[in-house]
Parts: sequence; structure tokens; C-alpha cells
Amino acid sequence: MTEQPDVVQYICENEKNPLHLFHTVFQPLVYGVVFLLGLTGNGLLLTVLLKRRNNLRITEIYLLHLALADLLLLFTLPFAVTQGAAGWLFGTFLCKLLGLINRLNLMCGSLLLACIGFDRYLAIVHAIPSLQARRPRMVHLTCGLLWLICLSVTIPNMVFLSVGKEVNSTRLSCSYHNYGIHASNWLLTSRFLTHLLCFFLPLVIMGYCYTSIIITLCQSQRSLEKQGAIRLALLVTVVFCLCWLPYNITVFMHTLVVLGVKQDCHAHDTLNRALIVTESIGFSHCCLNPILYAFIGVRFRRDLLQLLAKTKCLRACLSGLQRKSLNRMSITEAITTTTSNQYI
Repeated sequence: MTEQPDVVQYICENEKNPLHLFHTVFQPLVYGVVFLLGLTGNGLLLTVLLKRRNNLRITEIYLLHLALADLLLLFTLPFAVTQGAAGWLFGTFLCKLLGLINRLNLMCGSLLLACIGFDRYLAIVHAIPSLQARRPRMVHLTCGLLWLICLSVTIPNMVFLSVGKEVNSTRLSCSYHNYGIHASNWLLTSRFLTHLLCFFLPLVIMGYCYTSIIITLCQSQRSLEKQGAIRLALLVTVVFCLCWLPYNITVFMHTLVVLGVKQDCHAHDTLNRALIVTESIGFSHCCLNPILYAFIGVRFRRDLLQLLAKTKCLRACLSGLQRKSLNRMSITEAITTTTSNQYI
């Protein structure tokens, strides 16, 4: 399910399990926090959006699919923690299924972020001529096509993933054991696709779209809305880059070790540790997506407070928050008013 060092047939002689501390302490702690925060945030987002699924705005349709992708990705984390601490205990079927879900939703989530950026680009930079392309039915079809493309790219994981013994260990792992050299080749191919589809392509699209948005807004006359929109555009791009750039750099360097460009045991062990740390940072983006794209919106906060207010014990403390929320203009609303009422 995860990229294990089994593909590389060497480890340092004097270290039986150099990653034991990371697997038993760091990974459970970080993944546990990411899982709980991400489950809460995306669960609330999904609940609110489904309650008004017949009246969703364009961006909210993308957010619905993004929350689903993030939730499915988060559900694979407890299995990864268990494998790191005690080996793979869940059989071959779950190994293949969870490996597919992990790669599918990681890829689809990143591309959905690019779609949100492109949708905002259409709404702000080309507001009038692009409205036909922003109809709800077209957006649902776009998301469906995106899921199918990502599924077709990640299906080989089900072929090559299997349960086998770790190198120099009696523990089992869910990794690329099947078909020998072909599994190693697919691992390298999968890493290339991860670089391209999960990071570089979304980053290029987001960078171009949000840069165009900033230029367009700088030419507008609404200074307050413009400042808020520019801050959000910069924040979205910077957060995505900070979360996933370290992981992509680490994977690239680890690939050089796998290919034998740098045969160094110390570098190999260091990169294995770095993979766990940087992957954890990348997964934390699942927790930030609801905050960046939904929780800052007045409409979403209002609906969320109304949903929570149905719980009697929360009514008193939420009433004051709701009044405060309704009196504040969010950054998302600022973008909306900068262009047209049909933006979100």
C-alpha cells in the first residue's frame, strides 16, 4: 500500500530496522492527528454540501468531490500506521484495494484543486464568455471524467501490489512484490506519474490561473475585495507547494538511490526517514483543504452553524458565533463580489 524499501535490495549492515522509531512513534502520532482533523473537517464539509446538494454552486461541486477524495485518502492512514508498527496484517485483497484507493484519491484530490483554480480563472478573468462551461451538469461530467482517468492510471497498483516478507525480516509488508523487475519498473513509473499528475501539473495550472486572477483583480477598482482575493490566491498556491514540494523532492532523490545513481546506505536510510516525514506533511493538506476552500466562506459557516445548532447543548454558545459570522465578509465572498453573483 505504501512505497517500501523492499524494492531496493540492500540495507545498512549494522541497523536491523533503522525506521523503528519513526514507525512506532512519529508516524502514529502525526497520522493520528491528520486523520482526526481531516475526518472532522472534511466530514463536516461533506455533510453540509450534501444537505443542499440540489442547490450547489459551481465551486461547491468541486469541493464535494474534493472532500470525498480526501476522506477516502484519510481512511488508508490507519492501515499505513499498522503496517509501519507491526507489518501488514490485513491480507492480499485489502493490500491491493487500499493501495488503489491511496493513489487514486491522492491523484484525484490534487487535480481537483487544479480544477477549482481553473474554475475561478474562468469566473474572474473570463467571466462572461465562460459561463456556458460552468454549468453544474458540465462540472459533474468533468469530475466524473477526472475520476475515471485517475482510476485508469492507478489500476496497475492492484496488479503489482501483494503481501510478502520484508527484506531481512520476518514481518509482512504490502508492497510491490509481484512480477519481479516489472514491479520495480511500475514503482518508478508510478513515481513519475505522481510527480507529474499530483504536483507539477496542478501547480502549473494553479500558478497560471491564480496569477491571472491577481493581475485581473489588480486592475479592478474594489480595493477591499481585491486585497482579500489576492491573499487567498497566494495562500492556496503557497500552501499546496509547501505541503507537497518536500515530498516530491525526497521521492526524486530516493528514486536516484533505487536506480543506483547514488549507492549509499546512509543516504538510503536518511531518505526513508525523510519519506515518512514529508509524506506526513503532504497528507496534512487534507486537513487544510476544508479551511482554505470552505470554512472561510460566510455561506458555509452559516450552514454549518445552523447544522450544529440543532444539538441542544451547542445552541447557546453558537448563537453568538453565528451573529458574528453573519456580520463578517469572508475572503471567498470577496472574490464573488469582485466578479459576479454567479461565481460560486
